[in-house]
Amino acid sequence: MVQAPQSTLPLLNVPREVALQVTPEQFAALATANRDLRLERTAQGHLVVNPPTGGETGHRNLNLTTQLGVWFEANDTLGIAFDSSTGFELPNGANRSPDAAWVRQDRWAALSAEQREGFIPLCPDFVVELRSKTDSLKDLQAKMQEYLKNGAQLGWLIDPKHQRVEVYRAGQEVEVLDAPMTLSGEGVLPGFTLSLKRIWA
Repeated sequence: MVQAPQSTLPLLNVPREVALQVTPEQFAALATANRDLRLERTAQGHLVVNPPTGGETGHRNLNLTTQLGVWFEANDTLGIAFDSSTGFELPNGANRSPDAAWVRQDRWAALSAEQREGFIPLCPDFVVELRSKTDSLKDLQAKMQEYLKNGAQLGWLIDPKHQRVEVYRAGQEVEVLDAPMTLSGEGVLPGFTLSLKRIWA
């Protein structure tokens, strides 16, 4: 039996000025059908298409998640760590996928098995966004503020190009650090220290 060749469908390019509205159900279907893309959905229902990262960003993100993973393995009773492929449904209705995240154990334990399988219906306690060459700083800053408004306790916006980190803490002003070599998990992730040596390289 000879199979007909499969047609190659073009990728959809969505300019920033075009806002595509999708329902939560449509978003879930799109995310399932496009696993190679990092799709997000704003609280207003706008679809955000994030293409796969380039080599430099992918390498930096691996280093970031590896360090978080090593700390998590030594402190797995405190909570659960996640990589950039994980989707969270925030209390405001937005679907977000931070580059790295962590959720306290008691909050994770309160979820049903079904909730753990799909988009996790909560905001992480800790989030990291790693800026790539094509990322808008303004958009990432707005996303960090959204995390705080939805319950995040600590967040890092890491900008390798300018070797700058914005530290977001619940109930506090944003702290901007120029070329720090380490970041502390503070009281949210006790004992976690992120080395930025390879992030800046």
